[in-house]
Amino acid sequence: MKTFELIPAIDLKDGHCVRLKQGRMHDATVYGKDPAAMASHWQSLGASRLHVVDLDGAFAGKPANRQAIQAICSALDIPVQLGGGLRDLSMIEGMLTLGIQRVILGSIAISNPALVTEACAAFPEQICVGIDAKSGLVAVHGWDDVTDVKAVDLARQFEDAGVAAIIYTDISRDGMLSGPNIEETVQLAQAVSIPVIVSGGISTMADVHACAKHVDDGICGAITGRAIYENTFDFAEAMRQLAASC
Repeated sequence: MKTFELIPAIDLKDGHCVRLKQGRMHDATVYGKDPAAMASHWQSLGASRLHVVDLDGAFAGKPANRQAIQAICSALDIPVQLGGGLRDLSMIEGMLTLGIQRVILGSIAISNPALVTEACAAFPEQICVGIDAKSGLVAVHGWDDVTDVKAVDLARQFEDAGVAAIIYTDISRDGMLSGPNIEETVQLAQAVSIPVIVSGGISTMADVHACAKHVDDGICGAITGRAIYENTFDFAEAMRQLAASC
């Protein structure tokens, strides 16, 4: 039976837990100054995986919150996936050595797709591709630049590379509590055999269930951030409902 994961997110900026609106670094809300304690909180409520983004790293092009990342990994028993600023094999290996289970390659996937293939060969089942898009077109460099590359076309490039999952973010929805772009995400998931994780906009239990019902279309999970920090739905209850529906 195919399973669906609801994955809490921790975004790191200056060592703190924050959330951005539509990826704008100047529009950050701080939700906690102890990322490891926050990570432990979500694990205690039933999370089976944690999604971490090094926001400073994404903009700098190299990991920038190593101490916080290491503390998170040391505090948890569940797997952690990390994105933000990973540009070469040595950076990837460095994060895996800290205890990260899967790394997410974002902007580099479009500028250097060969690195994705090389990384998948070097670290099997540990490489994900993050595709951030606006109106179906890929955005890069911390979402500052929107390319003319279609998200679906980018995903298809990695069909046979061994990518563990694609994290698809509609940046117009991210941090806005406006509901995920399920239609566009399902279209991408149906176009490839790689499992797809929904990201951006999840704000209610209805959103969670709407994503979960597409497991047969290739949706394997959904990432939630701002909603669980602002209590627009109960994460623990969501986990219970998902467990009961499996």
